[in-house]
Amino acid sequence: MGFIRLNPESPTPGVPLQKRRHLIMSEKSGGILDMLKTVVYAVLIAVGVRTVAYEPFNIPSGSMLPTLLIGDYLFVSKLSYGYSRYSLPLDLPLFPGRILFEEPERGDVIVFKHPTADKTYIKRLIGLPGDKIQMKNGLLHINDVPVKRQKIEDYAHHTENGGVIVFQQYMETLPNGVEHRILEQSDSGFLDNTGVYDVPPGHYFMMGDNRDRSSDSRNMSDVGFVPQVNLVGRAVILFYSVDETTSLLKPWTWPTGIRYGRLLNGIE
Repeated sequence: MGFIRLNPESPTPGVPLQKRRHLIMSEKSGGILDMLKTVVYAVLIAVGVRTVAYEPFNIPSGSMLPTLLIGDYLFVSKLSYGYSRYSLPLDLPLFPGRILFEEPERGDVIVFKHPTADKTYIKRLIGLPGDKIQMKNGLLHINDVPVKRQKIEDYAHHTENGGVIVFQQYMETLPNGVEHRILEQSDSGFLDNTGVYDVPPGHYFMMGDNRDRSSDSRNMSDVGFVPQVNLVGRAVILFYSVDETTSLLKPWTWPTGIRYGRLLNGIE
C-alpha cells in the first residue's frame, strides 16, 4: 500500500478549501510570531546579562603586556564593584553614584571610563583612596615604602610587522601580597621619576603593567585619578585570544592564529 502526500491545495474530506487555506495561513503567522518572540527574548536576556553581570571587552593596545595581549577578549564582572551609570548601556544617568558598592582590592585589573574623554581603559589598581604613590628610578613606592620588584627573564614582544621588542621583565609584589609581572624598557623614562601623588577620597590610582608604554594615572594631564563612579568592572577571565596574523576577513588564518593556551585563563 502506498502513502499519499497531501497537497495544501488539495481538498481534504470534511474541510472546505477556503477554511484550510485560512488554517495554513494562521499556522504560518503563528510560527513567525513565535520566532520573533524568541529573538526578542534572547536579545533582552543578552542585554540583561551584559548590564548586570558580565560584559565582553577586547584588548586593542599593549599597555597591559605581559598580563594582557593585543587580541585578547575577556569578560568583565560588573558584580564585583556594584553599579553606576557606566554599568548601563549608553551610560544612561539613571541614578547618581554607585549602588551595591564593594571596595576594589589593590592589584585588581579594572575596566573604567576615562575621567574626561569618551574612552574605556583597562589598567591595574595600584593606589587606594588616601595612598601616596611615587615612582623613583622606575621603582614603585606606596606610602613611602618601595614595592618589591624581582628581575626575571626578559620578555620578547612580537609586533605586527614581524619585528621583536625585548623588554626587561620583573615580578612585582604589592603590599597586600598580589604578585604580577611588569615590563620596563629602562628606569629613566618619562614616568619613571615622578612627584608624590596623593590619591583623594573616592578615587583610585591606575597603572599599566607595561610601565613605559602606558598612559595611566601617572599622567595627570590625561588619565589622572579615576573616580569611583567611573569603574565598570573587574576583568576576570579570557574567553578568546588571537595573534596579529589573524584577520576576520581571512577565515583560513583563524585556526593557526588562535592562542589556544590562553583560552579560559583567569586574569591576575
